[in-house]
Amino acid sequence: MRFHVMTLFPEMIVQGVSTSITGRAIEQNLISVNAVNIRDFSKDKHHKVDDYTYGGGAGMLLQAQPVYDAWESITGGKQVRCVYLTPQGRTFSQSMAKELAKEEEVIFLCGHYEGIDERVLDEIVTDRVSIGDYVLTGGELPAMVMIDAISRLVPGVLNNEDSAQTESFHNDLLEYPQYSRPEEWHGKSVPEVLLSGNHKNICAWRLDESKKRTEAIRPDLYEKYLQKEKLIKQLSKSKRNHIHMMESLARGLASVIYAKGKNILLYNDDCKVGYLTAENEEIAKELLGYLPGEAEQLYTCGEVGEQVVCEKGKFKSYQKLCLCLYTQKLSLPVRYKDIRSIEDMTDSFGAFEGKHMIAQVAVQADGGICLTYEKGVEADVEVLKSLLASASNRLVRNGYTPYLYYLPEDSTIETVQKELGFYVADKKVTCFS
Repeated sequence: MRFHVMTLFPEMIVQGVSTSITGRAIEQNLISVNAVNIRDFSKDKHHKVDDYTYGGGAGMLLQAQPVYDAWESITGGKQVRCVYLTPQGRTFSQSMAKELAKEEEVIFLCGHYEGIDERVLDEIVTDRVSIGDYVLTGGELPAMVMIDAISRLVPGVLNNEDSAQTESFHNDLLEYPQYSRPEEWHGKSVPEVLLSGNHKNICAWRLDESKKRTEAIRPDLYEKYLQKEKLIKQLSKSKRNHIHMMESLARGLASVIYAKGKNILLYNDDCKVGYLTAENEEIAKELLGYLPGEAEQLYTCGEVGEQVVCEKGKFKSYQKLCLCLYTQKLSLPVRYKDIRSIEDMTDSFGAFEGKHMIAQVAVQADGGICLTYEKGVEADVEVLKSLLASASNRLVRNGYTPYLYYLPEDSTIETVQKELGFYVADKKVTCFS
């Protein structure tokens, strides 16, 4: 991932990110940080980049032209996410860090003095972000804070990939207390449960401590956690129809957009997928308007069981689903573990000929397998087993519960289902379009 920082103090940025985890990530070419000096683009012989504000007032303002030229030197005019660090922006959060970590490159614009000419901000800035309700002398420290938080979510940056999934704010809970050697220090002992070796009890203790700490320190977060737990319990009454919604909530991968009675809309911003369960067609269609504009797909279940295909923010077509399948958190038979990876399969699925042709294979970020076929094409049993086993084993190793939607109702899929031990939904789902 590439970070660019437009600043008056490039040496401050370079020194700040060259140590610890970000420094190691730079050395390993997992991230790069390019500090661009705005003064280098001044047309003034003294490299002056500020001037008085029109209308009067205290302080100086960064001029538009050097800022724009610095931005253009980075982008070449192409579209790149540009973050302006300002107290007037929306507050930076872990969810925003996750969102920005999916970009290939991000530009940070650091303001100084009384700010920056509004005209250039309107032209180049995509996001205005604040790291808190206080005022700093410039945007360099906030830029480094954001680079640090985002970098930790880039694959390979953390030695332990589980760290990002167990720390504070994951699933709206603060992190539990932790202990190291010695077992006793200043008369205080490590909790006995952590010395027991019983992983189940340790997990239960950590969850309980996280809840206690969150309730005491951040009651606002704790209230969000309780709301999600209540939804999971409600959805569990029809677990097989709502398994993907429950998994997304439990793993902190989905935010609640709407929840009232049986009408629930979730959104997973990692894979830009919405999940909806509603009492009837009219309510379902009304709730579509609550989805973010960048949503690419929507899965509905329960009484309104259909896959809605989204194109450029507009849901335009409906595909009927015949059955919903999902697996337990168990590895599949050993003989399927060493087959081609799902990435290899997805890269070449279009090359299958005749009965081997598969129209679409995709793995969702929240652990779901979505597999569809071209209508009327007979799928080869061994090819399907390889695809499903490869994808399922990879997801199971990462702790997810895979599930499968498919369109045709035929003997091929029944054979695969029996051989691989997939579970079938209680009933066929229907399409209301």
